[in-house]
Amino acid sequence: MNPHDKTKVHRDKLVAKGFNFNYHTNMYTTKVGTVYYFCFEQGYLDLGDGYFALVKRKEYLESR
Repeated sequence: MNPHDKTKVHRDKLVAKGFNFNYHTNMYTTKVGTVYYFCFEQGYLDLGDGYFALVKRKEYLESR
């Protein structure tokens, strides 16, 4: 669901694909306090109104 390393998707689509919001391997908090949740290199941010930003953390892949 995130072929270009950054996308916006509705919660319903994530749930339909079996996404589990209770499982993550780490969290990243930005300087302004925004919290991203990650499962390995794939992360998400709650944008509100049922939408989420999906991101890929390239630093994770480069450190492996």
